[in-house]
Amino acid sequence: MHKHFEAWLKREERISFRLTQVLTGHGCFGEYLNKIGREVATNCHHCGGNLDSAQHTLEECPAWASARRVLVARIGRDLSLPAVVKAMLADTKNWREVVSFCETVMSQKEAAERDRERADPLPSKASRKQTPRRLVC
Repeated sequence: MHKHFEAWLKREERISFRLTQVLTGHGCFGEYLNKIGREVATNCHHCGGNLDSAQHTLEECPAWASARRVLVARIGRDLSLPAVVKAMLADTKNWREVVSFCETVMSQKEAAERDRERADPLPSKASRKQTPRRLVC
């Protein structure tokens, strides 16, 4: 990513909150939520996989296969972070397709997280500090 920094700064396309989540791994991902104490496990709620990470979401999780097919048709099969960033910087249509994937998938992950939170509401204020909670991303 560092070698693409100058090209990144020159882009006119917008950088969305959800794109940032996928590129940084800081979002509705079991791995991140576990790391910050908001989930007790790193598993994927969408496929049951052991590790829900940004890369798992982008490249592997079967729940996002349909959106991924559209993305792959536009930018190619290599969905490693360096390849995705390179594709985004190479073409405005690629950039927009990556943003579209992130918006579609992350909004669904966020909605599912809100549903889980409603099904398991926060405990009373007195015990909130001791109990790891899910983060609604």
